[in-house]
Order: sequence, then structure tokens, then C-alpha cells
Amino acid sequence: MEPFGFEKLPEIIRQLFQKVERIEDMVSDLNPVDDGSHDLLTIKEAADYLKVSVQSLYSKVSRMEIPVSKPGRRLYFSQSELKKWVVASRRKTASEIIQESQGRTNHLDKKDILF
Repeated sequence: MEPFGFEKLPEIIRQLFQKVERIEDMVSDLNPVDDGSHDLLTIKEAADYLKVSVQSLYSKVSRMEIPVSKPGRRLYFSQSELKKWVVASRRKTASEIIQESQGRTNHLDKKDILF
């Protein structure tokens, strides 16, 4: 970097600000800020999201089967938590269960099998 005089200082600061703004834009494009504000759903929105009736959703809440927040009298659902809940509730197919059981029996030694 070459030395500069006081008269060039405003121009250099302007260039620095432009570079910082470009860097901020690049970083925000890579990792968008998620403040979670759009993540909260009402009971109706959550029912629509899960494609179930509102009454069915109330039943799941009362049986504590589904993640929910209740500050005061209203129910709020996190869309990301609902998605995790749905994924975690996945049932294995018959072929997955058979594969898993075969994998377990292949690991047994003959001495481990009781007759």
C-alpha cells in the first residue's frame, strides 16, 4: 500500500465503505438472517400447513403429541419444529425393517445363538 496524504483521506474512506458494503452483501447472500418472525404459525395456519383439521390439531395438543407454545391463551406453532416433528415421526417400510433385522443377525456369532 502506498502512502497517502491527508487530502486523499475522504476518497480512501469512501472506497473502504464501498468495500465493506460489498462484503456485507456477499455474507448476507451466503447466510441469510433468520429472525424467526415468519416461523410462527397460528392454529389455523399450522392445521393448513400439516393438512389436518383444526380440531385434530387441538386433540394432538391436548395429548401433548405435538410441539406447541402457549403464551397466555393462544397457541403458536413453529413451522421448523413442526417439520422436524413430521420427519421424526416417519415410519420404516417393511423392506427397511427386514434389512435392519438381517443386518442384526449377520453380526451375531454362532456362540451367541442359544438353542
